[in-house]
Amino acid sequence: MHTKFRALSLSHKTAPVQIRELISLDESEIRRILLKFKEFFSLTDTLIVSTCNRTEVYYSHELDLSTEMIKLIGLEKGMTDVVNYLEYFEVFQEESEAILHLFRVSMGLEAQVIGDIQISNQIKRAYQAAADSEMAGPFLHRLMHTIFFTNKRIVQETAFRDGAASLSYATIELIESLTTNTFEPRILLIGVGEIGEDVAKNMVYLPQAKVKITNRTKAKAEAIAAELGFEVVPFENHLEAMKEADVIVCSIMKHDPFITKKMVKDFDIKSYKLLIDLSVPRSIETTVEDIPGVVLYNVDNIRSKTSEALEKRLAAIPSVESIIKESIDEFSNWKKEMMVSPTINKLKQSLEQIRQEELSRYLKNADEKEYVLIDKITKSMMQKILKVPVVQLRAACQRDQAEEMIEIITDLFDLEKVKSEK
Repeated sequence: MHTKFRALSLSHKTAPVQIRELISLDESEIRRILLKFKEFFSLTDTLIVSTCNRTEVYYSHELDLSTEMIKLIGLEKGMTDVVNYLEYFEVFQEESEAILHLFRVSMGLEAQVIGDIQISNQIKRAYQAAADSEMAGPFLHRLMHTIFFTNKRIVQETAFRDGAASLSYATIELIESLTTNTFEPRILLIGVGEIGEDVAKNMVYLPQAKVKITNRTKAKAEAIAAELGFEVVPFENHLEAMKEADVIVCSIMKHDPFITKKMVKDFDIKSYKLLIDLSVPRSIETTVEDIPGVVLYNVDNIRSKTSEALEKRLAAIPSVESIIKESIDEFSNWKKEMMVSPTINKLKQSLEQIRQEELSRYLKNADEKEYVLIDKITKSMMQKILKVPVVQLRAACQRDQAEEMIEIITDLFDLEKVKSEK
């Protein structure tokens, strides 16, 4: 049975945030699940990507393992009813579709905010986890390095990454639009992980705002605040800072809501309080919106306003897709070569074995000079005999007929009995 590269995807396009947060995986969960996949399915080329917008598995196998994989993910998450969520997963059974999807995700074409640069780092971390778990074989190594090179080309050759149209900048645009009539809006940023740090850096686009940041690890908050000129609030004093803030941006990893309705109900809200939840799982109870004056946004309902940067990115999409196609074609050619390579090696081994046997048989009494000459002649003959089937195999690759040609040459030269070199 032929091994195929496949994918399963749960994303903002197929599932709302309340479903995605149930399936979302942190780094330690990803590594544990990779080991389970290795143990249960003997997988090698496997990649798990989990962000606020998607949880996806890419893998190579003869069979469709999507249902079994989702069940194992559910087991890791302690979900007894994970089968009820199968409908939210998109499954890519065709190798070409799975590869194209991974390219599109990696370049930011499938991001909620088009071209979001954060996905590039998230893909790199997913690849590192696969490599660390010994779940990346030659296929995945080559595929990922092709993706990284493609990303570099897109940055250098297009305007797709120009400007700041990431999720974090979309947050800044939202804050700006909703605080237009507020003099020096007071903003509190809770959590400076990857997204929180990016939001903090984009706060420079709100020069009139008074920004405070708080984080469980105070040293990290202090390092970012020192660079950007913000005030640091000790994490134990976050409640008091929340009461004072006009805008609270929460980007904190916690399975239970960090900001609750009960907590916010005790605030003295004179005009409004804007809460922005950038966490998956969500860190703010949705019922806080029941409180007068409270406005809540999460990663699903943040929408980037039309901006010059976004327009440039949208205009660059055809160029990005063209570069992706070139990269996939290059990768496909490499894969085809890899498909015929074992057959070529077996053919070489088979002919070399015949040559050595015949040399041993007929040159027992030959002197060194004669042996060297005949060895050279027979090697040259072997190379010429090899040339035609090798050329035909490579030509068959380009016609997508490699499997048929491999079968013909294998039967013709009886290569099944030849063991591949390690």
